Amino acid sequence: MPKFYVTTPIFYMNGKPHLGHAYAVTIADVLARWHRLKGDDTFFLTGTDEHGEKVEKKAIEEGLSPQEHVDRLSENFRQAWKKLNISNSDFIRTTEKRHEDAVKHFVKLMHDNGDIYEGVYEGWYCTPDETFIPESQLIDGKCPECGREVKKLKEATYYFRLSRYQDKLLEYYSENPDFILPRKRTSEIVNRIKEGLKDLSMTRPSVRWGIQFPFNEKHTVYVWVDALINYLSALGWPGSEPKYWPADVHLVGKDIMWFHSVIWPAMLMSAGFKPPKSVLVHGHYIVEGKKMSKSLGNVTDPLELTDKYSVDALRYFFVREFPLGDDGDFSEQLLKARNNNELASDLGNLIYRVLTLTEKFEGKLEGRPELEKSLELQTFQDEMDRCDTYRALETLWRFIKASNKYINDTKPWELKGEELSNALYNSVEACRIISILISPFMPETAEKIGKQLGIPLGRLEDCRFSEINYLPKKGAPLFTRVD
Repeated sequence: MPKFYVTTPIFYMNGKPHLGHAYAVTIADVLARWHRLKGDDTFFLTGTDEHGEKVEKKAIEEGLSPQEHVDRLSENFRQAWKKLNISNSDFIRTTEKRHEDAVKHFVKLMHDNGDIYEGVYEGWYCTPDETFIPESQLIDGKCPECGREVKKLKEATYYFRLSRYQDKLLEYYSENPDFILPRKRTSEIVNRIKEGLKDLSMTRPSVRWGIQFPFNEKHTVYVWVDALINYLSALGWPGSEPKYWPADVHLVGKDIMWFHSVIWPAMLMSAGFKPPKSVLVHGHYIVEGKKMSKSLGNVTDPLELTDKYSVDALRYFFVREFPLGDDGDFSEQLLKARNNNELASDLGNLIYRVLTLTEKFEGKLEGRPELEKSLELQTFQDEMDRCDTYRALETLWRFIKASNKYINDTKPWELKGEELSNALYNSVEACRIISILISPFMPETAEKIGKQLGIPLGRLEDCRFSEINYLPKKGAPLFTRVD
């Protein structure tokens, strides 16, 4: 059985989940559900990143211990993903012992390979982003990502010989052109590496809320080095071989692409592991020209939106609104338009009127598979396998529109006998196949369609027109229009 391992970033503990977090975890969930639909042995990981200076400071401000602080926030993410119907296989927390043990062992492997040495770091640091920033990348003296003040640091540290892996990384990108997706992102990384990789400060003596550095108890492991190792610690390593490694897809935002496509594969090479197969870089939701983030104070609560619309309406919007890899504007007006025009009018109306007509038919539904030619199944599969969820959903929606057009053209309400049976046969089978293909995107909707058709949710191999041996029965409309 082929295996598939997909991960989200582990989300940093600086507040409740916002729309950007929900977007990332939903895309990963769509990919995981797709591979399960194919029959692949699938492992889907998400979790929370709980160490670092910012967490420590926030906990003190709130009169809590750092552990109490992250326990509360991490649970918010667990509950939010449950409500959004996220089907993760595991939820890793960097404060767990299994992760601490993995980090210490991983660092020892890097040290044994001669890639760690003692030194002094002097430069700029952005505490909100927990990021060391070269002076050349500052914008007006501020962080290029969040736009806030940075501070000058001079402290003892241990370095990772990142510079040692410059040529190896460039060679890996050349041999694996789909390592960074979309491919347009590769040149950005390559050009930056060719400017010269500098060694990475990988410990902090001034931060106590973190994993103790195994070679000096006065230092903690830099939060980004600590966090990246979660992709292995969640697989039971080092206690057992990491069955699903290397990861097939690391889904990350473009702001953390550098860590995942440069620092992480270099760390893996140092410790004797293969790099991941691909780093899939998604864009950000933009509000008034700025990335949506808790630290900027321009966030939207996804759970409030699901209360007004539905979980599946929001999931659909995430995939349908803009191509994966691009930035996209968010407004509730856009969500409402998708809900009313495509979910209620296109999909919901199709299912409702097909089953309304079918309920009145007496006899066996059978006929010629006329609608099958409109089903671009191979195109859909290829797009999903390329992680192009946006175009795959476009392809599926063309079939939904073709199915609606078929009803309008054949006018079953004017037919009788074999012609009526044929028209209903095609329409009902189209609904069944749609329920299967839409299940990675809108799992609750797929189950509702299956229930109205009187059958359990099918598998990918069932997406062909075949004999109808089930008894459809109309239910409530799938979606409610929001005015």
